[in-house]
Amino acid sequence: MGLFDRFKKRLGKTRAVISDGLTGLFRGGRPIDQDLLDELEELLYTSDLGPVAGVLTAELARLHKRGELKGEEDVRRCLRDTLLERLDPAPAEKTFFQNTPTVILVVGVNGSGKTTSIAKLANRFKQQGKKVILGAADTFRAAAADQLEIWAERNGSDIVRQKHDGADPAAVAYDSVVAAQARGADVLLVDTAGRLHTQHNLMEELSKVRRVISKQIPDAPHQTWLVLDGTNGQNAVQQAKQFTATVKVDGLIIAKLDGTARGGAIFGIQGALGLPVMYVGTGETLEDLDAFDPTAFVDAIVTSATGSASA
Repeated sequence: MGLFDRFKKRLGKTRAVISDGLTGLFRGGRPIDQDLLDELEELLYTSDLGPVAGVLTAELARLHKRGELKGEEDVRRCLRDTLLERLDPAPAEKTFFQNTPTVILVVGVNGSGKTTSIAKLANRFKQQGKKVILGAADTFRAAAADQLEIWAERNGSDIVRQKHDGADPAAVAYDSVVAAQARGADVLLVDTAGRLHTQHNLMEELSKVRRVISKQIPDAPHQTWLVLDGTNGQNAVQQAKQFTATVKVDGLIIAKLDGTARGGAIFGIQGALGLPVMYVGTGETLEDLDAFDPTAFVDAIVTSATGSASA
């Protein structure tokens, strides 16, 4: 199954709002008029496109006035092209791995799907033939290291953790880097405690983790990825803005997209932050994580049942 087909299948709730919603709007050969455009704007808001919905609808109204929109398929094509313009492609995955080991710090708030996303990343990189080590530096949540260890066993990754409660996260991060170097790992994925930007002690703790890692490997962490919960929709935009104001972030992972009709929030998130979406989580198994491809994503939520909408 190709990426487009996977997205089409797994993003069914968002697709139902946008693509199926468009079909419903034009049912019976309904002409394009202001009422239809108003209903389309409401439909786009429902998928959590936020302010982008108004911009898109205004562009459709302009093109209709110029006689460039004749019907449903013209609207789909315009939506597709305009949405694609608002998404930047992620860097090629191979560009992440210029260092041995490549140290990736994964951050986010509680409940965002951070630890599960790390397990999926580990599985993905293992499938590419890389030696992966997981650093369980989330010592704030009692079950976090246990959860990560279970995932590590499932995908055959090594894990570095402390067995006692209240361990220093920076010490775990340090031990993880040392282990990754000693064992010849290609990738070290460091889990961190979920936190809000307002939790100053935890934000300072995160800064300490970064400092400890960089003392052992001067240019590390090489990537810092923020995990956002896709079901939070536009709320994730504000959450991410506040987080990135405090922590240097290189890219985003949007988790739980399969469980929401609010997948349109990706456009607002990327537009507001100017950060690439690296990966999207679209299910509960280890394999349900894909490198983000804007074309496949937009086509999956905009194309009609017959697959039309592309230019």
